[in-house]
Amino acid sequence: MNRFTGKSVLVTGAGSGLGRAIALAFAAEGASVVAAGRTAASLDETVGLIETDGGTATAVTADVTESGQLQNLVHESVIRFGGLDIAVNNAGILRATVPVGEVSEEDWDMVLRTNVTGVWLAMKHEIAHMKENGGGTIVNISSNLGTHLRIPNAAAYITSKAAVSALTRAAALDHIHQGVRINAVSPGASAAPMSLRPGETEADRAERVKSENPLGRVAEAEEVAAAVLYLASPVAGAVVGADLVIDSGSSA
Repeated sequence: MNRFTGKSVLVTGAGSGLGRAIALAFAAEGASVVAAGRTAASLDETVGLIETDGGTATAVTADVTESGQLQNLVHESVIRFGGLDIAVNNAGILRATVPVGEVSEEDWDMVLRTNVTGVWLAMKHEIAHMKENGGGTIVNISSNLGTHLRIPNAAAYITSKAAVSALTRAAALDHIHQGVRINAVSPGASAAPMSLRPGETEADRAERVKSENPLGRVAEAEEVAAAVLYLASPVAGAVVGADLVIDSGSSA
């Protein structure tokens, strides 16, 4: 399919994991992709993979905790590909998993600033462009942890992702009348580095999750990407403020 031919797409956190899979999936369907993140080398790898497959992409380094860098990121996306039609706010972090009373103030602040404020700042600048240029579509990457599911020893991450789910719905209501359609995808454990426990291999993870979720396996990164592409596509034109959970049944 070529659902996104002629469209420009910005993906944050595109240097690895789900962000890279999402960037590759959009490029494979004809989009021109801006791969954004903090590390130039990993972004260049993503761009290289896209170009090897015949796609079009460019890399822009940006830290989502810095408003000025995000404003520049949107500007660069528009300059390089003539506009910004779709944005996927995927960048996020997970810090040490400890009980609430043992979370350091530094870890708490960094997780919330990256995962929540970073998404808000990104949307702020994306929306500013889109509403003045015919509209657009935004997909935020949240998590099944938060609104949908809680586990011990992950309070900062859970709080941040519950906030992303709520922020997505609020933004969707605020801006749909301006032609900006906003939704979220909430993955569970997926075939990405973040779902590996310390010292765990992919084979170890596969064995562990056999008994941890109803499906008995993690979601493939491509399955999560497919959900993002659906929400960004015209066939989801009436989907506004949705939070699509892709977690192998863990929160069912």
